[in-house]
Amino acid sequence: MSFCYLCRKMSVQVNDQIILGIDPGSNIMGYGLIHIEKKQIHLIKMDVLKLNSKDEQLLRMKHIFEFTLQLIEEYLPDVMAIEAPFFGKNVQSMLKLGRAQGTAIAAALHKNIPVFEYSPRKIKQSVTGKGSASKEQLSAMLYRLLDIKETTTYFDATDALGIAVCHYFQSTSFIKDSKYGSWESFISKHQDRIIK
Repeated sequence: MSFCYLCRKMSVQVNDQIILGIDPGSNIMGYGLIHIEKKQIHLIKMDVLKLNSKDEQLLRMKHIFEFTLQLIEEYLPDVMAIEAPFFGKNVQSMLKLGRAQGTAIAAALHKNIPVFEYSPRKIKQSVTGKGSASKEQLSAMLYRLLDIKETTTYFDATDALGIAVCHYFQSTSFIKDSKYGSWESFISKHQDRIIK
């Protein structure tokens, strides 16, 4: 788990929170929202934002920023988890993906939402137990885990949901395995890491 930003909401109980997962993209951005209540994961919503490929890159970034703000204002997540950039052969695609990711992160920071990044391998490992799992395997595991009835044709949506679930699993694992025992204990001993 990467501690990108430790802000005001770090004191939220791990077992009672809303997590927004974002799978960034410059053509399609997936998003998934879950509510953790008494250690149970409940699906709030998963879907995609489809961007017009004919629009200029900067206009697409504007849509991503505004849509992410809209999600935050409507669902009031306590934290946002997002897929970390990865290295690929196509430099232009990497740049577009990095812009999309940075835009979504900026929207969360604008609303003082803590942001955590996870690599694609960490997400798959956390949810399926296998870092090399396919998108189909990740999706199938999430459908079983959350007992999802609705279907989606976009793996971007289930990827985003997987990112949110990964964050929950990683945060509970951190607390369980750490010497602190709770977020409150961690924060009280690390006041220097909190942005006020």
